[in-house]
This record gives sequence, C-alpha cells and structure tokens, in this order.
Amino acid sequence: MLDLGLPDVPGEAVARELRAAGTPILMLTARSAEEDRIRGLELGADDYVTKPFSPRELVLRVQAILRRGGPAAGQGVTSYGRGVLVIDEPRRAVTVRGREVLLTPTEWGILAALATVPGRVYSRFELINRVRGYEFEGYERTVDSHVKNLRRKIEDDPGNPGIVQTVLGGGYRLGLARDD
Repeated sequence: MLDLGLPDVPGEAVARELRAAGTPILMLTARSAEEDRIRGLELGADDYVTKPFSPRELVLRVQAILRRGGPAAGQGVTSYGRGVLVIDEPRRAVTVRGREVLLTPTEWGILAALATVPGRVYSRFELINRVRGYEFEGYERTVDSHVKNLRRKIEDDPGNPGIVQTVLGGGYRLGLARDD
C-alpha cells in the first residue's frame, strides 16, 4: 500500500521504484479526482483507493491483488550477476553459485531489500525498518551484525565482498546487476 502524500519523498517516485522492482502497488490516497486516479494507474498501481475508505473493502482489494499475483505473477525467481545469485521469493530460497544457502529471516529480509533495486544504496535505517516492517526504535547498527553473518554465508571472501557491498557513509548495496 502506498500513500502518494509522503512527507520526505514524492509518492510518484516511490511508485516508479516499486513498479521497476515488480512489486504490486495499491495506492491509498486522499487524491480522489478522476485525473489523479488515472495518473496513479498510469504510474503502475494495481488498484487505487481513496480516503476515507472501508477497512473491509481495503482488505478485499489487497486480497484480489495477491490472488492475481500483481505484475510479478509467474516470476518470483530472479537471477543476479549472470546466475551468481538466484533469489526465489515464493520459496524464500537463495542460491549462490549453484548451492542453496539457508538464511535467517533477518538475513533474508536484508538481501531481498537490497535486491529490490540492485546498485541502490540503502542506509542501515532503511534496511532495518524494511526487515522489521515498522519503525525500529533500537540501535540501527545491529544491521551490521546481520550483514556480517549474511556475507559469511554468501560471499567467497567475506572480507572483500562482491555481493553485499558497503558504501562508506551510506550503507549497503547489492553489487550484482539483475540478469535479463
């Protein structure tokens, strides 16, 4: 669910990023004019709900999107770096250089977040909040420990990582390009 009226970034920019990643989008906004609804759907929304709304209707609309599978239906398995890394979202499975790697839920969440837009730098704060699914009140540097453990499992040389890279002063990024 995406509200177009975000405080720090235009909701339209977030919609483009989500669409590029193949994530289904339900726009939930106070903008109710016909041209706003059309624009939202043109941006790639799977559905558009205006405020005020019925919670029951919202739940049913989300269920309908999930039944359809959104734009990523039939995909779910994405390869990066010419097959070095394969992420199978429906199975929550990761394969690195042909071998399946078992990840904790937090490690999975970090890797899945980084893979959303390969090459994009995600701050520690962004990663921990994406993984936790809410505003995390703890110490955001805890993500460093999870990244360290993740690297032990997926990198040939964890001291010189090529898959999960550190960007000094910025955070982390996936160092492999998505395969077409």
